[in-house]
Amino acid sequence: MPPPTPWKNGYNLDLLFNLSISTGIVPQQWKIACIISIPKVVHPAESSDYRPISITPILSRMLERRIVRAYIYPALQTPPLGLNFTDQFAFRPTGSTDAALITLLHTVFTMLDTQPFVRVFALDFSKAYDTVRHEVLMEKMARLVLPDAVYNWIKDVFSGHSHCTRFERDTSELADILASIIQGSASDLQPMDVGNALVKFADDTYIIVSAVNSDTSASELRHVQDWAETNNLKLNCLKSKEIIFAGRGARNKTVTFPSACLGISQVRSITALDLNPLQGYDLSYMMGRRPTPQQFEH
Repeated sequence: MPPPTPWKNGYNLDLLFNLSISTGIVPQQWKIACIISIPKVVHPAESSDYRPISITPILSRMLERRIVRAYIYPALQTPPLGLNFTDQFAFRPTGSTDAALITLLHTVFTMLDTQPFVRVFALDFSKAYDTVRHEVLMEKMARLVLPDAVYNWIKDVFSGHSHCTRFERDTSELADILASIIQGSASDLQPMDVGNALVKFADDTYIIVSAVNSDTSASELRHVQDWAETNNLKLNCLKSKEIIFAGRGARNKTVTFPSACLGISQVRSITALDLNPLQGYDLSYMMGRRPTPQQFEH
C-alpha cells in the first residue's frame, strides 16, 4: 500500500491556510456565497414564508473557525477600554442560553432584595445582522489585540465579498455585499447608567433597571437608539417588550409602577431567549386583576 499523500494528512490544506493568514489574502472564490430559500411553513405562499440561508465555501468556514478560535476569542477576553463583552453569552466557548438566563434571573433577584420592583426591557433590533456596515465593524476590530496579518485577513474577507440568490432552478447575478455580518458577532453595547445591567445572547438584548433607577429607563433606551444608529441598526420599539417584576413585599405596600417608555409595550409575560417564559404577576396587580404568584420557569 502506498504511503498517504501530504493532502490526505492535511499538510497541503494547513499550508494553504497559513499562507492565506500570513499574506492577509483570502482567495476570491472563498468570498462568494449562494443564498437559498428554506420554507418556514408547509405551504409557502409569499416571500416572507421563506428563510434565507447563506451557503459559503467549506474551506472558508474552516479557516474562519481557526481565526475565531485562535485569535478573536482570546482578544475578546482582554478587550481594550470601551469594549466589554462579559455580558454577551452567545457563540463563545463558555456561553449558552442557560448561562444567559441564569445571569438574567440572578440580576433580577439580587435587585429585588433591596428594591420594590425591577424593570426588564427585551429589545428587538430590525434585521440586526443585515445592516451593520463593514467599516464600522473594522474600526472596532482595529482596537482589539490582533496580529497585523490577522487583522488584514479579516479586512480582506469583507472586501470584494459577493453573493447570488438561487430559487428553484434560477440563479441571480452576483451582487456586492457592503453590509451585514456573521450572526453571533459580539455587540459592544453597554448600559449608560452603572446601576443598570445588560444581558445579551447574540442580538437578544435585555436591559435590567431597578426601581431606584427607574427614571433612567427613557434615557437608557435613547442611548440604545443612538448606539444602534451609529452602527446602522434600528431599535424596533413596536416589537420590544417590557415586563416588571416585584418583590414579595410589594404586595403589602402601595407601589406605583412606572408607565411605558418610548412606545414599548408593557406585558405580563415575555419569552426570554426564545426558550423560556418569564411570567410575573406585577402588571396584572397594577391593572387591578387578581395577582398570581411570580414564576420563573426554566
